[in-house]
Amino acid sequence: MISALLDGYRHHIVDAHKQPLFLLLVGFITSFAFIRFSTRMIRAQVRWWPGNITPGGLHIHHMVFGLGFLLLGGIGTFATDGGHPWIDWFGLSFGIGCGLVLDEFALILHLDDVYWSEQGRKSVDAVILGILLTALLLTGYVPLGVVPGQDTRWGLVAVIGVNALVCLVALLKGKVWTGLLGIMVPGLSWIGAIRLARPASPWARWRYAGRPRRMARAARRERRLHARTDRARTWLFDLIAGAPDKVPAGHPKAHAVAERMVAKALEHRYRPGRGGRVGGPGGGGGRADGAEAVGGDPARRARAQRRRRTVRAGRARTTATGPGRRGGC
Repeated sequence: MISALLDGYRHHIVDAHKQPLFLLLVGFITSFAFIRFSTRMIRAQVRWWPGNITPGGLHIHHMVFGLGFLLLGGIGTFATDGGHPWIDWFGLSFGIGCGLVLDEFALILHLDDVYWSEQGRKSVDAVILGILLTALLLTGYVPLGVVPGQDTRWGLVAVIGVNALVCLVALLKGKVWTGLLGIMVPGLSWIGAIRLARPASPWARWRYAGRPRRMARAARRERRLHARTDRARTWLFDLIAGAPDKVPAGHPKAHAVAERMVAKALEHRYRPGRGGRVGGPGGGGGRADGAEAVGGDPARRARAQRRRRTVRAGRARTTATGPGRRGGC
């Protein structure tokens, strides 16, 4: 059996000049599996695992090491003119870099450490998509089996062009996986392009805005079909990469987010230094500097202190009306 596997590897990989791409895929999968195992051990605070690399208190993300492997693989291939056996080793290095960098794709996208949050799931999407596309390239070499050096077949070029447009339609309909994998497997993209768009997709916003019945059908299909698919996908991603953190409502992070939202909602009330209107209609009948209105008006300060004391004491909050006050809430 081992000899049969070796013969198959030699025939389908080595003789077909696909060994660098095969090693790239091996490095890609191995590095992603290793780094996810490492991060889960660190998250579980396992004592025998080394933990994060923090020289001088600076946390170095594994994306930095991935960039080093990418540079080594890319520059080394050009420096050696792609000759053997160097291209095999540089292909392996490039695959390791892909796994380490794409595992923190969400951090690059959001410019924030969202590794264990819901946004961090984008990293798993990027890694799985990269592995699938690399595997399809390894099995088919190029889309639809076109081999460089052959005479141009314009019918095949037309099919590829139409398939690209169909893939674009599928992506606009919110069928991300169907559209991207349809680049390599044309039938998938056609299925995604024919079916109804997802309600939150650009296609639905453009085409279903004036067609409420079709939007309702898309929403029903989303609840009926995609909800189950999303649950299965969540279970699979939890198994592969670990479940994200569930931040409770009383968590300090939740309070910080709420405070930012409130500050943003109230910033139009007055803007210090811009001469914005203070107090709205009936608020003195003029325009005043924001800093002076807040810090220089004893009456406003007294009312604010009374409101704070009332809220802290648990009494119902009342709002007085009259000169210099807005009517109602």
